[in-house]
Amino acid sequence: MSTESDERCEARREIEKLRDEIARHNYHYYVRNDPQISDAEYDRMLRRLEELESHHPDLVTPDSPTMRVSGEVEETFDPVEHSPPMLSLRAIYEEDEVRDFDRSCREILQVDRVDYVAEPKFDGLAVSLIYEDRRLVRAATRGDGHTGEDVTANVRTIRSLPLRLPHDAPRELVVRGEVYMLTEDFQRLNEQRELQGERTFANPRNAAAGSLRQLDSSVTAERPLQIILYSIAHAPGVQIERQQDIIQHLLPELRLPSPADQARLCTSADAIIEYHRELMDVRVELPYEIDGIVVKVDRLAWQQQMGTRTRDPRWAAAFKFPARGETTRVREIEVQVGRTGRLTPVAHLDPVQISGATVRRASLHNQSEIDKKDIRVGDRVLVERAGDVIPYVVRVIKEERTGEERRFRIPDSCPVCGSEAIWSDDEKSVSCPNLSCPAQLKERIRHFASRAGMDIEGIGERTADQLVEKGLAEDLADIYFLQKDDWLRLDKVGEKSAENLMRAAEESMDVPLQRFLVALGIPLVGEHVADLLARRYESLQGIMEAEEQSLLAVDGIGPGVARSIAAFFSSSGNCRVIRRLLDAGVHPRADSGDEGDRLQDVTLVFTGRLQRWTREEAAELARAQGARVTSDVSASTDYLVAGAGAGGKMQRAESMGVEVIDEERFAEMLQG
Repeated sequence: MSTESDERCEARREIEKLRDEIARHNYHYYVRNDPQISDAEYDRMLRRLEELESHHPDLVTPDSPTMRVSGEVEETFDPVEHSPPMLSLRAIYEEDEVRDFDRSCREILQVDRVDYVAEPKFDGLAVSLIYEDRRLVRAATRGDGHTGEDVTANVRTIRSLPLRLPHDAPRELVVRGEVYMLTEDFQRLNEQRELQGERTFANPRNAAAGSLRQLDSSVTAERPLQIILYSIAHAPGVQIERQQDIIQHLLPELRLPSPADQARLCTSADAIIEYHRELMDVRVELPYEIDGIVVKVDRLAWQQQMGTRTRDPRWAAAFKFPARGETTRVREIEVQVGRTGRLTPVAHLDPVQISGATVRRASLHNQSEIDKKDIRVGDRVLVERAGDVIPYVVRVIKEERTGEERRFRIPDSCPVCGSEAIWSDDEKSVSCPNLSCPAQLKERIRHFASRAGMDIEGIGERTADQLVEKGLAEDLADIYFLQKDDWLRLDKVGEKSAENLMRAAEESMDVPLQRFLVALGIPLVGEHVADLLARRYESLQGIMEAEEQSLLAVDGIGPGVARSIAAFFSSSGNCRVIRRLLDAGVHPRADSGDEGDRLQDVTLVFTGRLQRWTREEAAELARAQGARVTSDVSASTDYLVAGAGAGGKMQRAESMGVEVIDEERFAEMLQG
């Protein structure tokens, strides 16, 4: 054998080994959320593979990890015939329908009990994948169930999907699932598109569908698509008896993403209903959108025995959640003044039931949003609840306009105090600059006294409102100058309560600098930025005197935040309030010691509703101290921080032996 052949054989062996290693690490990183090597080591492996393939181009294959993005532009999508057909699922909405489904299955099979596998119904785009000789050769959309569109080049860009299966995988395999987008990635994509002046997507499903049907696969590669697989349509020689074997064992063994952690075996209709209720309660916490659960007869032989109708199988059903979107009418639009003075338009709607809640109002965000969607008073609109929580107007039903609808524009003066409003250049922000504006002051006092701020126990919404309405507080500092008789003027405040309020105010005076900064309510400054400022300047005076260029030099602070901070402390009115706070005895102290690595090498997951922070704010705090924050529980998770309403993640953590801690324990970890 020649030296050249020896070199080529050695290169082939190394290439095969690298491809297999990279595929394995892709599975651990993108699917299991459990990276086994550092990013740098992964990059070195990929660069080495690229180097070998560049020297041996004849050894490059379509399934190589280096071929994720082909960059080719399709003129059109070729048709792909589905065999067997990709049937749709019968949708059911009521608990009685679940019991009817269970009764029908038992009657057809002539048995007393049927086991079912229930899985989350991902709100994405259905696809079919064909592997031949363990390589991905074709990917197609569902289409009409019999014929779909060839989207192979685009599906190949999804990094959680292996282009080649392990050596012990079936030589032929047809697997089906759903392409979707994480909620956080969807929001980030829309923000980018808005900045670029492009049309935003209505929801994650539309974003996933639009991304998967791009003619240029390099565009798809830039979109954060995910995939979940849940059924095997063709696998010659593979002996599988149950649906749970497919999702719990076969798919994970093939390194294919599956709903193994989310699925549940249900032995009755009541168990299906209970699973549905549990998921509906926690769906807002999930990092992706689901619109119900899918219920399947577990035994595959029984599935075959039950057969199909014209368009759906008898052995499966989709138990949907209540509708997320409904149409209603915009009765009026008012402008609210927020804590930092921002004016926000809010639509008052005819009451409508969405996802089990009565919706009467929806934020319209800003004038730019109103103009872009052409929302008018009197319009009939489609309203959804983002993450089943925040109502928003998706679009106007212009076909139903009568001509009596009225255009709306945010006024040029504050609706509460009459001060002239300040508009941003892009009309996406308009603010009242008057810090003594009553509406603004109420919100500022609430925030100032909150647990994230000065943590003055007893000053909540009702107390803050009364302090302003009764003329007891004209700025934040007045809280510390109130006497007992002043507190007694508040409704339902007696001798003991007044003493407690005074003591709470006094005890709050000694405060970490970063919490004092948060309490001030500086626009764009949350706990993470406040922590950066406190550690960089180490004193309130240093921060107040910092110029914009100095602030920009702080790692993690961008131009917009730097401008906001500089503008806040350049206001004579704001500085006057701060001087009064210091004169009252408030002492913002810079904590000593290195706080940047208290959570170094600790992996955290947050779930449920936290009291002191939002989950995003808590995650920022954790990352600032060196922690790694992930969206789901895995073998690498050190702690699950659980708030109120924690559901499936807590169960998974307990089953995996991951320590579950509450918010107070997390706060103690931050303090060291």
